[in-house]
Amino acid sequence: MKPTSSSPGCRALSASLREVREARKFGLRELARALEVDPRLLSQWELGIRVPPIEEVARILGYLRVDRVVTNRILALVQYAKIPNWLDSNPSDLPAALTAVMQCERSASLITNWSPLIIPGLLQTPDYARALLAASEIKVEEADARLVARLKRQRILSGYGSVRLVAIISELAIREVVGDPDIMSDQIDHLLRLAVTSNISVRIVPADVGYHPGKGGMFALYEFPSDPPIVLLEHHHASAFINELDAIAPYRKLVKLLLGKALPEDASQALLREVVR
Repeated sequence: MKPTSSSPGCRALSASLREVREARKFGLRELARALEVDPRLLSQWELGIRVPPIEEVARILGYLRVDRVVTNRILALVQYAKIPNWLDSNPSDLPAALTAVMQCERSASLITNWSPLIIPGLLQTPDYARALLAASEIKVEEADARLVARLKRQRILSGYGSVRLVAIISELAIREVVGDPDIMSDQIDHLLRLAVTSNISVRIVPADVGYHPGKGGMFALYEFPSDPPIVLLEHHHASAFINELDAIAPYRKLVKLLLGKALPEDASQALLREVVR
């Protein structure tokens, strides 16, 4: 049976089903027995090997008494589970796309992140992230939920089996003051601490390199041990996932171009130190 777990929607759906079950302290076999479902089938749903019918997803969520907001988010994921490319243009309290982002980050072996205007989310300090969210006209409760989720996402960069990250950042992003000078100074110091860890590479693209296609916007390329890669595109109020190899090829090419324009790691760290003087 061909796995469907490579699609971003299926990754998000399977992870969400597993998380709500574990949050309610149910074992897989225990829940399968209560729902009169073959435990092997339930396991395949949680692993993303098979996509469950929406009726079965609703039955699981109802039995586990999942609240309405989370239920609506997970049910919405079902429609995206079988499509390779996915646009989420109507974020709620926690966008459905964010679940897919978190699952991609957890299961990736390498993440390459290009960020032309702001520090990548995986490398943001809490104060920097809070300042960005505060300036985005997001409700306080929603901003708090997103901040907590963003800080949890950063755990993939530390500990055993941590993900490798190549962060390609424009010089404009490190010189743009977000919040206030103290917040920016702390953020740059944080980047310098992370830049010397074994699994994180920080490369700065100088502001004076002239026009290049990367100025069109930020993206992340997720690469996995055995599944096809996924590209995430993010904008003000929309996120798009690309999972088709032909569509991903230009982003691989763009990564090579950006790395060619970026300063080496040592020179990037020197520029960061210069910014905080």
